[in-house]
Amino acid sequence: MSLEPTANGAARRPNIYDVADRAGVSHMTVSRVLNGHPSVRETTRERVLAVISELNYARSRSARALATNRSMRIGAIIDNAEHYGPNSTLLAIEAAARESGYALSTYSVVGQADGIGAAVADLSDQEVDGLCVIAPRASSVAELRALSIDVPLLVVKEEPDEFLHTAAVDQHAGALDAVQHLIDLGHREILHVAGPQEWFDARSRTEAWRLCLKRAGLPAHDPHFGDWSSDSGYEIGRRIELGEATAVFVANDQMALGLIHGLAERGIHVPDDVSVVGFDDLPEARHFLPPLTTVRQDFAALGRLVIEELIAAMEGQETAVGELIRPQLQVRASTAAPRQLG
Repeated sequence: MSLEPTANGAARRPNIYDVADRAGVSHMTVSRVLNGHPSVRETTRERVLAVISELNYARSRSARALATNRSMRIGAIIDNAEHYGPNSTLLAIEAAARESGYALSTYSVVGQADGIGAAVADLSDQEVDGLCVIAPRASSVAELRALSIDVPLLVVKEEPDEFLHTAAVDQHAGALDAVQHLIDLGHREILHVAGPQEWFDARSRTEAWRLCLKRAGLPAHDPHFGDWSSDSGYEIGRRIELGEATAVFVANDQMALGLIHGLAERGIHVPDDVSVVGFDDLPEARHFLPPLTTVRQDFAALGRLVIEELIAAMEGQETAVGELIRPQLQVRASTAAPRQLG
């Protein structure tokens, strides 16, 4: 069977009836297959899926909306979208939503007192089927709990929450791996450049740094706090007192870049004088001087998990509780054994 061209000669896009004709089933059966209905025989399901693949059929969002009485739109509220982690998470969620047949409406919050409430109101007016919140701060989640939200809500944060659906990268495990890497190299005093502690991710990375040092019987000096930016890392690098410290765990790659710059201006070299580990694995991290040892977050996997969990919630299905994606340590030239051991 070949599809007739349209009036202007362009190839006609296949529809659900084309799939039904080719597979020898009714269009209702095709619809049931597309919606994962359990009443379809496995052999029929496989035949329909093969035809869908052969015809490169994609059900239009408007048709799905009519069939399911949904808008086929998900709302995403992003806190501080200019930062690499939140922005990468948003792009991954958008890609996963598109693959699942959903459009994504976004609302960017930059610390306004009423930002979350305004975002929820705006996205609710668009009749979204579900909401997700990316890179939340403690105050954002507190505000969410005070709102009346009548669609499923997922927050991208590590800690499980009895009132909210959650999905995240395991920040705690990633930070433990980073600090343990330094300990395994022989470092015994490891400083920490932390992110803003109102951010759940920053708080988790700081707690993991403390815990890893405590387990090893090593001292944990007061952290130096930045604001995620390279400029804040640079200022810390210009004034930080290393003392006996031979390594620094930095809560993100941008601050690590600034830290290395600030240290270099003082004649302190990485990794000869001090080792540095970051977090995120920016695309540029492998081109830092020296290339940065860091923790890679799998944002694509996170985006898929967020959409899977949110769609399951929208369909009234059971969702995984507190499922986390394990990050991976990327060892590069910014870390080495301390000079007295190397």
